[in-house]
Amino acid sequence: MPTHTMRAVRIHAHGGPEVLRYDEVPIPEPGPGEVLVRVHAVGINPPDWYLRDGLTNIPPETRPNFHLPVIPGTDVSGVVDAVAADVEGFSVGDEVFGLLRFPSFDGSAYAEYVAAPASDLAHKPAGIDHVHAAGAPMALLTAWQFLIELGHDHPSPFQASQHRPVALAADTTVLVNGAAGGVGHFAVQLAKWKDAHVIAVASGAHESFLHELGADEFVDYTKVRPEEVVHNIDLVLDAVGGRDSKHFLRTLKRGGALFPVFFGEYDDEEIAKLGVTVSGTQVRSNGAQLAELGRLLDAGTVHVAIDSTFALADARAAHERAAQGHIQGKIVLTVA
Repeated sequence: MPTHTMRAVRIHAHGGPEVLRYDEVPIPEPGPGEVLVRVHAVGINPPDWYLRDGLTNIPPETRPNFHLPVIPGTDVSGVVDAVAADVEGFSVGDEVFGLLRFPSFDGSAYAEYVAAPASDLAHKPAGIDHVHAAGAPMALLTAWQFLIELGHDHPSPFQASQHRPVALAADTTVLVNGAAGGVGHFAVQLAKWKDAHVIAVASGAHESFLHELGADEFVDYTKVRPEEVVHNIDLVLDAVGGRDSKHFLRTLKRGGALFPVFFGEYDDEEIAKLGVTVSGTQVRSNGAQLAELGRLLDAGTVHVAIDSTFALADARAAHERAAQGHIQGKIVLTVA
């Protein structure tokens, strides 16, 4: 008898990692424009624990709607199991990876199967396994859309103007804060791909890792404040963002730019006085961009660092690892 159910992690109430429950639920049916993916691995990202917490760190007016219980997660790598009649470009048996339905919270990736919009998927690079592929989509697309190509015309909920990446070249100096984490370690590699001079900011344990990724200089923020030792920067990609992001304004040259991944509060008078720009965007699903990035992954131009892996049933432990911080690369759930 064929089974019509699967195992999935669901949130029934908001709270800490302990609210993640390993449930049995129906296998979803792919709708128009979708494929059914048998999931092999799931990348976990900050929005997963934001959702678990009830999105309390996001202003109420910008919070997307969702209903409990909900299956969290957006980053998947797996194999196409079924294809809707109107989908072209994917066939049963294809290995795929993608960032699903972001910036909504309807990705439903923490599961054995997921119905995925075909437009959010790309063929998985043959040169990497499902674990590494699952670690890429959200973080790598974030770095790409901030630094290289926005790829959409949707307004950011955090600013009125359209985000515009800065052209990177050999005469550009880029500082990456939070350089060892998911977005940060990709930003280092993309900036080096564009021949920029890269200064990586992280804790000392990550120094050799970041030099291996191509960082030209390293600042250990646990020993010195970056804004006290680094100046005349063209671009700061702040992969941490938030409350302390404003301190990086002092590292910029006139005409420079600060790109915070998580928006903070900035003094408009100070920005004008310094003659700098603060700009950000919200990463969005984009299968075409992911296909382009897949070629960089396949060629070994960009590498996915894996901090740790956990079985899908152990999603709670994965979230507990994330809460400890000092992550090097990505945390990934594996699906049997």
